[in-house]
Amino acid sequence: MSIGSFNEVKKDSGTLHIQPRAEDLKAFADLTILMPKAAANAQRRAINKTLGWLRTHIARAVGRQEKIAVKAVRQRLRSYPVDGGALRGKLWFGINPMEASRAGRPRQTRAGVSVAGRRYQGAFYKKVYGNQADIWIRTASKHFNPADYPDSDISSQTGPSSGFVGENSDRFPLAKAKISLDAVRPHFEAWSRKADAQLLHVLKQELNFELQKYLKGARRV
Repeated sequence: MSIGSFNEVKKDSGTLHIQPRAEDLKAFADLTILMPKAAANAQRRAINKTLGWLRTHIARAVGRQEKIAVKAVRQRLRSYPVDGGALRGKLWFGINPMEASRAGRPRQTRAGVSVAGRRYQGAFYKKVYGNQADIWIRTASKHFNPADYPDSDISSQTGPSSGFVGENSDRFPLAKAKISLDAVRPHFEAWSRKADAQLLHVLKQELNFELQKYLKGARRV
C-alpha cells in the first residue's frame, strides 16, 4: 500500500521518495481499470514533473537560507526519475559540508577572503590540492576558527579524503573553509508534504489529459 511521498535523512545526505498515496489513486480507480497503461503513463509524468519542481524550489530555498549560489545547491541535488515499472521517483541531496568557495565568487583581500557575505580572516584563495582553487587557512593562524572549517581533519594526516593538507610539509597544516548544511535537516519532512500536494495537483492534470485523449478517440469510433 502506497504511503505517499516520504524522506530518509542520513549523516551526509537526505533522500525524498516521490510517489502517489493509495487514497489519492482511489479517486482515479475507474480510469486505472479502464486504461491501465494510460494511467501508468500519467503517474510517471506526474512524478517526474514533481521531481523537477521540487529540485528547483529546494535549491532556491536552501540558497536563500544559507546564502549559497543556487547553482551550487543544485549540484548537490540529484534526481532519479521514474524508469520502468516502479512508480517511485527519488531526489537525493548531499548535505555534508560544502566548500565555501562554491557559495559564490571568492575575493582575496589583504585581510583574508570574502565570499557570499562570509569573511574568512587570515585565509587565502589558491590551488593547493587538485585542479580547483579553494579557501584555505593555516591552522596555526591566530584567525583560525574550527567553526568556519567543518569536516576538516586537523592533524598530521594528508590526502584527498579530508579537508586537511600539508603545504610543502606537515610544518604548515592547512584547513579548507566549508559551510555546514546541517540547518537543512529539519526541512525534509516539510518538503515531503509539499511534494505530496504538488504530485496530486500534477497527477490530476495528467490523468485528465489521458482521459481527454481517450474520449476524443472514442468519439471518432
